[in-house]
Amino acid sequence: MTDGYEVHPLTSDRWDDLVTLFGPKGAQEGCWCMWWRQTAADWKIMAGEKNKEAMRSRVETGEEPGLLAYSDGEPAGWISLGPRESFPRFERSKILKPVDDQPVWSIICFFIAKAHRRKGLSVTLLRAAVGYAREHGATIREGDPTDPKDGKGVDAFVYTGLMSAFEQVGFKEVARRSETRPIMRLELE
Repeated sequence: MTDGYEVHPLTSDRWDDLVTLFGPKGAQEGCWCMWWRQTAADWKIMAGEKNKEAMRSRVETGEEPGLLAYSDGEPAGWISLGPRESFPRFERSKILKPVDDQPVWSIICFFIAKAHRRKGLSVTLLRAAVGYAREHGATIREGDPTDPKDGKGVDAFVYTGLMSAFEQVGFKEVARRSETRPIMRLELE
C-alpha cells in the first residue's frame, strides 16, 4: 500500500475493475487506452467498443498493459506503460520521436477517477510504474507529460500526466520539441 492506495497490474481477474474505472465512455471518447497502441487509420475504425475488446484481448492473453490503483478496494486510477516499441503511434510523431536508440519503457497514459484527482495519485502511480518497469528489466523510463505554461488547456491533455508529477518522482527533461510537451526520463540503477 502506498499513500493510502494499493497498486496492482491489470490482469484478466481485474478486467472488470478497469471497466468500472473507465466507465461507459472508455475513459475518454472510447479510447480504452488504445490511442498509442494503434495507427491513426486503425484508431478511426476502432474507437469505442472495438477498442474495449482489443484491450480486453491483450489482457486475456497475459499482457499487463498498465497498473490499477485502488482505494478501499475500489478502482481509483490507472497508468499505462510498456516498452516503447509497443506503441506504434510514436513512430510517426515529430514531437515524440525517439531521443536516441536506447531501449526505453514508455508511460503513455493516466486516468484518475474524479474523487481521487488532485490528491497525489499520479505520483503514486508513477512510483509504482518505475518499480514495475524495474522488475521487468527496464533501465530507462520515459514519459511525455503536459507542461502547462499558462495553466490553460490542462484538462484536455492531462492524460499523459503533468510534468510536475514526473519531476516529483525524479524524472528529468531530456528533449522538448513542443512548448508544452517535454520528453522526460528516469534512468534506473
